[in-house]
Amino acid sequence: MSKDWRISTFNGVLLACYFIPSWTISAMKIWISPIRGFYDRTNIAAAMYVSDYLSLSAMGTIRLAWMIALCKITVAAFFLVFLLLVIRAAIRNKGGADEALAFALGVGAFISMAGLIAASKVGELAALRLHASESLLLIGAAILLIIDTDPAAERKTEASVQAAPNYNYLSSNPNS
Repeated sequence: MSKDWRISTFNGVLLACYFIPSWTISAMKIWISPIRGFYDRTNIAAAMYVSDYLSLSAMGTIRLAWMIALCKITVAAFFLVFLLLVIRAAIRNKGGADEALAFALGVGAFISMAGLIAASKVGELAALRLHASESLLLIGAAILLIIDTDPAAERKTEASVQAAPNYNYLSSNPNS
């Protein structure tokens, strides 16, 4: 079952095991207490950027915090969908969960890169390290997903090439 997994699928499962609980907890902290959750360690870069560079009212800041929480919970949900599809398709079709993983990686990398840029603008070193590591994890997994090939598909193409009739004994010269 798992011995036929591609490396990008295995990497996606490991990323999902990290991002589902961490980003769900981060979003729940915002939902419970929007301002306090927004100034939590995982969201501090965006919160400091908003307070330093944007002149938002308290309600505008709360709305932005809720939007970030919604985006983070969406990424966690797509990682969860990916896990469910991997478990369901572990025996049947390989690579059936790549779309959910690609969406989670794309949106998650965008959110992490935005947090990385915000952390670098406000000079928050701990948040910069957190968002840089998350961005590298997500972008690396996306690159791996793009270049990784399915070993079962490779075996099928090798088998079809071996099963195809070989007409090399015929000459390409029409006079022979």
